Amino acid sequence: MPVFAAIDIGSNSVRLKIAELVRRRLKVLHEDREVTRLGEAVFQSGLLDPAAMERTIKVLRRFHRAARTFGADRVRAVATSAIRDANNSGAFTQWVYSATGWRVEIISGLEEGRLIHLGVLANTRIRAGRLLLIDLGGGSCELTSSHRGEIEEMFSLPLGAVRLTRDFLAHDPPKKNEIERLRSFIAEEIGRIDHRLRKLRVNAVVATSGTPAALSAMWAARVGTTSATVPVEGLLQLTRELSKFDVNARRLVKGIGPRRAEIIIPGAWVFSELLTRLNLSSFRYVPYGLRDGLLEQMVADYGEQAGGVRKRLASERERSIFAMAGHYQVDLRHAQRVRDHVTQLFHSLAALHRLPSECEELLQAAAMVQEVGSFISRAGRRRHAYYIVAHSDLLGFTLRERRIIAAIVRFVGKSRPSPESPAMRTLAPGDRLAIPPASLLLRLARALEQGRRGAVSGLHVSTRAGRVRLTLKAKPGGAELELWALENEKGYFRELFGRELVSVIA
Repeated sequence: MPVFAAIDIGSNSVRLKIAELVRRRLKVLHEDREVTRLGEAVFQSGLLDPAAMERTIKVLRRFHRAARTFGADRVRAVATSAIRDANNSGAFTQWVYSATGWRVEIISGLEEGRLIHLGVLANTRIRAGRLLLIDLGGGSCELTSSHRGEIEEMFSLPLGAVRLTRDFLAHDPPKKNEIERLRSFIAEEIGRIDHRLRKLRVNAVVATSGTPAALSAMWAARVGTTSATVPVEGLLQLTRELSKFDVNARRLVKGIGPRRAEIIIPGAWVFSELLTRLNLSSFRYVPYGLRDGLLEQMVADYGEQAGGVRKRLASERERSIFAMAGHYQVDLRHAQRVRDHVTQLFHSLAALHRLPSECEELLQAAAMVQEVGSFISRAGRRRHAYYIVAHSDLLGFTLRERRIIAAIVRFVGKSRPSPESPAMRTLAPGDRLAIPPASLLLRLARALEQGRRGAVSGLHVSTRAGRVRLTLKAKPGGAELELWALENEKGYFRELFGRELVSVIA
């Protein structure tokens, strides 16, 4: 059975979870966690502190030994807020690679929220119609609203517990004016998005990470129950009390760990402000998060369906693709026809292009967004499209996958992929090999929709005697423009596949 390892490199702590896929379900084999405060200096200087990096590398080496001990078949390590913001993040990720061989993915706040949402829904039975998921880390706070498991709204706010502690609390216990400034900043950030959340009419609030875990444990100890649900009145009470204690007193409170005590006050105020400003009655803590989402994503990528995860991922990807296309005013009917053509060509020409199966979905995505660059300017639209896609938040696609999609759309015009191209240099050597055949398939699909009117209603592909024959079924009005466009691709087709391309109308 395959074994997966997920590593979350956060601003406050580093976490590991190793799980084995048994009968389409994940069985946890090992967990580890340590506070390293990697992001502490970033929020003041913009740089990762060398001592914090060294502490984190030491922990990651331990994680690496654990992954080898348990025989992890695949390891995925992601970094969040601190690494996103740090000007020397490249030095850190290179250090990680040298120490472990792992390539760290720096994920966006929105992708972080999507993965956390995935991990929570895959491991809990939440029946609320509309859910608000809150994950408060060291550097940022991710808010995800979903309806019956489908994500509706996502926000990433700079309201992490470590960040706020460093920026606002200079004294211990904090002075009254420090708390007032802290609350004003939190209110300002929430105020940017609260109107969008209020209109959703949330039925339940679920929270993950260390801060709500501590608040939930404190409330349970106070009321003498094992319930993980904290009412807003109790939350406000706990928050005000904690704000009066110094760190030594906070460490004596049941439910708060010694390191959590150092940053609990800003985290508690974030939750208090969120619930009161959004008129929410309570929150429920669940012990799942980013690592669980990473594991579920790896299971889906592995090709096994666990609890409908793969179907949910496909839906999230599709919504994200359509959202980007709509934002940049892409002609969706035209794009969908190109997508249909490239899908058929991918399967019909599999013996020639020899692309891995994962490229099919990436090609379909490229077909939908290949015209986004025209929103900026027709001149240089391929370069614009590349930049937009490569730097986008296409939910459900990894940075590697976004770069592959971006490289495909970069070369659907007259330009051809070359090793010197910036779009190719960002890719791993194996991924570079996929771009020429993938971009050519999309060029052929575009040619079949050259007139942008759906002139080609059917396509038959046959290969014989060193020739590939495309037989087009045309609608009334003909498909002469499409034949002309296909003729322009014959030379490149022969160069890549060593076959003559012949196009005819049935």
